[in-house]
This record gives sequence, C-alpha cells and structure tokens, in this order.
Amino acid sequence: MTAKLTRRHILGVAALQTAATLGLTRIGLQSARAVEPAAVDNSPAIVVGSGYGGAVAALRLGQAGIRTLVLEMGRLWNTAGPDGKVFCSTTAPDQRSMWFRTRTEAPLATFLWLDVVNRAITPYPGVLDRVHYDHMSVYVGRGVGGGSLVNGGMAVTPPRSYFTEQFPAVDADEMYGTWFPRARAMLGVNSVDPAWFESTEWYRFTRTSRKAAANAGLKTTFVPNVYDFGHMRREAAGTAEKSALAGEVIYGNNHGKRSLDQTYLAAALGTGNVTIHTLEKVTSVTRASDGSYVLTADRIDDTGAVVETRQYGCTYLFLGGGSLGTTELLVRARDTGTLPDLDPAVGAGWGTNGNTMLGRANHLWDTVGADQATMPVMGIDDWANADNPVFAEIAPLPMGFEHWISLYLAITKNPERATFSYDASSGGVRLGWTAAQSAVSVGMAKKLFDRINAANATIYRHDLFGSGDKVFADDFTYHPLGGCVLGRATDAYGRVKGCPRLYVTDGSLVPGSIGVNPFVTITALAERTMARVLAEDTAP
Repeated sequence: MTAKLTRRHILGVAALQTAATLGLTRIGLQSARAVEPAAVDNSPAIVVGSGYGGAVAALRLGQAGIRTLVLEMGRLWNTAGPDGKVFCSTTAPDQRSMWFRTRTEAPLATFLWLDVVNRAITPYPGVLDRVHYDHMSVYVGRGVGGGSLVNGGMAVTPPRSYFTEQFPAVDADEMYGTWFPRARAMLGVNSVDPAWFESTEWYRFTRTSRKAAANAGLKTTFVPNVYDFGHMRREAAGTAEKSALAGEVIYGNNHGKRSLDQTYLAAALGTGNVTIHTLEKVTSVTRASDGSYVLTADRIDDTGAVVETRQYGCTYLFLGGGSLGTTELLVRARDTGTLPDLDPAVGAGWGTNGNTMLGRANHLWDTVGADQATMPVMGIDDWANADNPVFAEIAPLPMGFEHWISLYLAITKNPERATFSYDASSGGVRLGWTAAQSAVSVGMAKKLFDRINAANATIYRHDLFGSGDKVFADDFTYHPLGGCVLGRATDAYGRVKGCPRLYVTDGSLVPGSIGVNPFVTITALAERTMARVLAEDTAP
C-alpha cells in the first residue's frame, strides 16, 4: 500500500510540475490528455472542486480505474513569481494574495486603528477569496487544493460525543475506527514536539495564552497539524528556507505545508485516470434524457475574462465545491428547474461553525514575542462546559515586533442556522444569515474571555477590526458548513435525494457546526462516502 501511494505521488507531482512548466490549465499524466480538451468532454465521472471532499473523490475514483475529470475554478499554485516564490507572505501581499481584488481583505483590518494591514493589489486569480453576503462573509481558498492552501492546518478530530450529536445516523465506531484514521494518515497529520514547543521562541505567544487560560482555571490542549514540524524545526535551526517562520499562512505556504496538491491530488493524478482542469467554474448542471449529467463551465484567464464556455457530460457527478460552491450550484439548479427533483432541504442548515475572532492585550511582562510561527498548535478547550461550550484556537499574529496581543479564533456551539435562496436578479444566491445570529457566537466567546481577562487583569483589544470600538470580529467565518446536510438533502452517504448518481462530498454535508476546525471531519466523511459509492453504485 505504501509503495503504491509513493509511486502515485511521484507521478502526480511530476504531472503538476510539467503543467506548471508548460503553463497548462489541464493537468494529467498524458500530455495529450492534458492539452486536448476534446478527450474529456464526456467522462464517466466528474468532480467539481479540488478541496478536501473533491480530492478524496478524485483519488478513490482514480484508484478504482474510473476515468475522472476534476473541474477547479482556481489556478495551479506551483509556479514561482518574480520573487522566486509561489506564494506571497501575509505581511507583504501582492496580486497573488486574493481572488480578483484591488485591495486585500485580511481578517485584521487595522492595528492601533491605523489602516496599515491591507494593501492595494492588481486584480488576479489569487489564492484567497472573501465571499460577501448581507451579514456574513466567508473565506475560501481558490486553487488546486482549495482551502488546504490557505488554512492554518489545524487537523482536529471532533469530540466523539459532539460528532454523534451532529450525525446521529452515522456509525461512530466506524468513523473513529476507520475513516478518521485514514483521513489523518492521508493528510499527513503530525504534532509538534512538546519539548521543542516549550523551548522555542516561535511559540512564546502560545505559552503566554496558555498561562492566561490556566490562571482562569481553563485547560488547553495540543492540536495536530498538517504542517511538517520536522521542516519547521529545520527552519528554526536555519537549515531550511522559512515559510511558517516567515509569516506565511493565509495567502499560502511555500514550504512545509502538506496541502492537498501534495497528498490526495498528487496521488490521484498518479493513478493515470484523473485529469484536472483549472480556471474553469461550473455555472450550471442539468440531467440529459438518458440520466447523465451535463455541466456548463466558464474558463477564465488571468484577468477574469471568460475565454471559453464548455459543456461536459458524465454518468457520475461528485460535488466538492465546498459549502458555498456546492450549495449555490444545487439551489440554482433546483430553483431554475434544471434539477427540479432536488429536495427542499437543499440550501438549508448552513452555519459558521460558531466562528468569532478577538484579541486580548497582555501586560508588558507577558510578552508574545516578535517571532511567531504561523501554524497554531494549541487551543483553549472548554467544549465540555455544558453552559457555554467553546473551543478557542490560539492564533498567531506575526508582525515582526513585540505587540503584546493574544489573538484567538473562537469556535462556539452556536445553534443558529441559515438558508440559501436563489436570487433571480443576479443568478446567484442570497444567504439568510443575520447579525443577531452572529451575536450568539459573540456572547458565548465573551463569557469565556471575560473569565480570562478577569483572572489576569487584562482587557480586550479594540483596535484590530476596523474603526470604532469593535472587539469581536463576528462578520466572517473560516469554517462555512452546511447547505446540503447529510441525511436531509442527501441520504446517509451523500447521495443527493432525487438525483441518482449525484453525490456531495464536502463541507456542505456538515449541519453548520462541528466544534473544531472541520477539514479532518470533511475528509473522513468523504472517505466513508466514496467507499460505499464505489462498492454499491459503480460495481459492474
């Protein structure tokens, strides 16, 4: 098993490198297949999106010998820019940073109320997008590998009790005995060495937050990551080029990060059965008279202009476009009549995973350090508190100087859910999330951090999230979940109700909350789905 995966990875990485060298937007082992689109107008299986769920589907289909096309709206990120790096840093963003913006939109808007965080940039198909709705915006990754390119890599398995609460019809023994371990192994999950963590300057900010939590009687816990901590230690020793120790995170990591293009997708390409088309956005899906699916996709160039509109046909269709992408595609298909048999539950059950960001001001003697690793490795775990369950990621804020700020991304057990609806005037969707629903997360986070501030005689930072006196950033989420919830809009294995051979494999299956960073859960559920589908639906 290991030898086969190793060979597939080598072949897949070679295909990615060849595509980058030749400037191809179609990636596969055979160059003719990579550059000749006519060969893949009709494919037995199509996967929309190359994030966690899409990557799992692509690999398992390829291993099963099923010729598969992956349609990805972002670009392939392995070509160096003028500075010799693929990705730009967080502190010096350029056009590579954001998806067709004239200005970056980082989570922190200001420092000391000064507009010094965001920069003017040239519009380009950058790696990070911030999708705006009326009262909520959502960060998503754009590129081959989706969100794995831009997240903090925290590979957390949810508490079993909470997983069971969210998915009562899913066999928890099977999930925790088979699918979670398989997902972690494939993703390359590892943990920071505790002794190194205690001694290194790069995690002083985490130790300072741990002390503050302990003073309030709260426990902290180490969390694993997909960043290679062996590489990070070499960065610290000066024997490897810095990435996590060079402020790289939300706009991609140049080294050390085990993103999907290096794991699942490389292995998928290595099967020889998978081709990836980049810069192609699926805009509609319908069923033909023979029961096959027909997709329409726009191919764009680096300016965002549509240079070609194509149609693709397939027998098996797997949606891995993420909570936003998959839900929008299906809501539009149902409400415009191209897939009229979709269940009314499509579009419902969406949530933010209770995300709220905040900062605390430490005392002058509680330094956080000028040097900060960008990969979080610890969280404040108060999830078992029945009155106010919160898991708070201790987040980095690398500025290159001492600023005494402790930053957190709180995940609260916010029960609020919203529904996407089709907007005929724009052809897109609207999200029915309200500011009052965000306030529920703020209230829960505030209860926890009021305790911490009281125990340490500290205060909140008021200068990080724009002008005025905004303490809690409650208007964005990194963890969009729901919209095509497992067991409601689909059966118990992601088969979409009313549409045979149409499957969902991404975060839209999760009903709005999973209590921790969600990508390990998404990956494990996709593994479970693919095993069942390949055994039952594609058997000869």
